[in-house]
Amino acid sequence: MAATATSVREVCERAKHASRLLAQASTAAKDAALEAIAERLGPATAEILAANAADVEAARAGDYDDAFVDKLTLTGERVAAMAAGVREVKTLPDPVGEELERRTLASGLELRKLRAPIGVVALVYEARPNVTIDAAALCLKSGNAVVLRGSSAAERSNAVLAGIVAEACAEAGLPEGSVGFVAGGGHDDMRQLATQEGLVDLIIPRGGEGLKAALKDVATVPVIYAAAGNCHVYVHADADLEMAESIAYNAKVQRPGVCNAAETLLVNAELAESFLPRALARLAAAGVELVGDERARASVAGAIEVGEASEEDWATEYLGLKMAVGVVDSLEEAVEHINTHGTAHSEAIVTGSAAAGERFAAGVDAAAVYVNASTRFTDGFEFGMGAEMGNSTQKLHARGPIGLRELTTSKYVVHGDGQTRS
Repeated sequence: MAATATSVREVCERAKHASRLLAQASTAAKDAALEAIAERLGPATAEILAANAADVEAARAGDYDDAFVDKLTLTGERVAAMAAGVREVKTLPDPVGEELERRTLASGLELRKLRAPIGVVALVYEARPNVTIDAAALCLKSGNAVVLRGSSAAERSNAVLAGIVAEACAEAGLPEGSVGFVAGGGHDDMRQLATQEGLVDLIIPRGGEGLKAALKDVATVPVIYAAAGNCHVYVHADADLEMAESIAYNAKVQRPGVCNAAETLLVNAELAESFLPRALARLAAAGVELVGDERARASVAGAIEVGEASEEDWATEYLGLKMAVGVVDSLEEAVEHINTHGTAHSEAIVTGSAAAGERFAAGVDAAAVYVNASTRFTDGFEFGMGAEMGNSTQKLHARGPIGLRELTTSKYVVHGDGQTRS
């Protein structure tokens, strides 16, 4: 249940105890808790939205930008989507105990490699109150206890949602401490959480580069960074122009304040004069501020306002209605630009050539690569995971959306009939 303990350490101690019981919990018991969470969200929508409205009002009165407020804001549709996500997680196969490998050793021992829960997963997150529900669902289904530390800006919303999870866990008979909640959102709480060696097995930060940097300075427990997204759309010389325009527009405008929104548009020089005037006009009409290199600016001949891009622009995650535009001479130049300036999150190519798509996918170093599709699809729900803990751009353990399987480790179970080693 959501913890009411007064100290971070006590929350973590309860979570550690609960994790040992959760590792043995049946799929039925875990699924019962998830169904109870989903069932409670609908009737509690009014209470959730009232608490969220107070958080949003305080954020708008404070020093928060539009992208932050968008992530903070809940609606009836978003609450319903949370419930749908929980139910989708419920329908997914239980990863605990999944057999990864089986073989007989020369000694006659029967060796099996099985998925096992990580133990206690701590999540530090900014803005998004839906993460309270998503993280609880994913951790419970994967047999992990979770300690949640949201931001102070979402404290009212998170408190209501954590209460719903607490009631659901109690109803399903899951151990006390299965889902712990650290209120307040202060830096001292985060530091304490990130240094609970022996109690916390993994911490995942989900937020901006400031949060990531703050954790790097203090964490003594393992970290998977759900990192920022400086994402690109590259339009190859043989691209369908209507498709390219649609993908670039969607990747930038559909929800600009999220990590899988595109921040840079790269266009092959052969298409610059035919493609950029129409594409940039549409983006500008949607309120996108445009900056570009010399060739991108020349391609619109002053018909569309395009500022001069600085070196910093190519490396910036805007999280808003701003986009950098560049012209490149080849696919290889596009790949080099992306690998130099990107954050290894999500990258897209628009092309009529399967071979070009394969070259791009092989050359770009990113957690997700799209051929003829928007970068906006990098998401646990869209990937059929029900939800996600964040999107990892690291290369060890987990990369891409962090779902159920990414929240497991492995163990070897070995059966014998009396063997001893000589």
